[in-house]
Amino acid sequence: MASCSVDKSIRVWDMRAAPNKACMLTKNDAHDSDVNVISWNRSDPFILSGGDDGRLRVWDLRQFPASEAICTFKYHTAPITSVEWHPTDHSVFAASGSDDLVTQWDLAVERDDAEQDQPLKDLPPQLLFIHQGQKEVKELHWHKQMPGVLVSTAQTGLNVFRTISI
Repeated sequence: MASCSVDKSIRVWDMRAAPNKACMLTKNDAHDSDVNVISWNRSDPFILSGGDDGRLRVWDLRQFPASEAICTFKYHTAPITSVEWHPTDHSVFAASGSDDLVTQWDLAVERDDAEQDQPLKDLPPQLLFIHQGQKEVKELHWHKQMPGVLVSTAQTGLNVFRTISI
């Protein structure tokens, strides 16, 4: 099991161990402020975290907690409210934030040298999709039977939408 906290930490627990030895790994200062949400990748030893600092970070459990995040994305301009790895594509995840955005990311995408002079060159190449229109997005989940379909909840209601093909 993994947990995150307002003390800026991420902890990995072994529930089979005695209570005083259950916390196996601790990454202090995983974010610059509260760590709000985490998601454990089903296929790879990665944990995705989102914090009040608006950052998304991917952690490799094989190097945890000794190393820094294997990647950090700062696109959201407000606290991250939900993150989730795609159920079948191990490199894809989605995130939502208090900036009223739902974003889809793919770690397998790399910047093409030809894109350096494009108008969107300041966007991370891993950012695949942005959904706008909801206010105060609180949670998102991938539909388990329809790849690419996300469900998000917000003050303005429930949205079910298909992102780009993955």
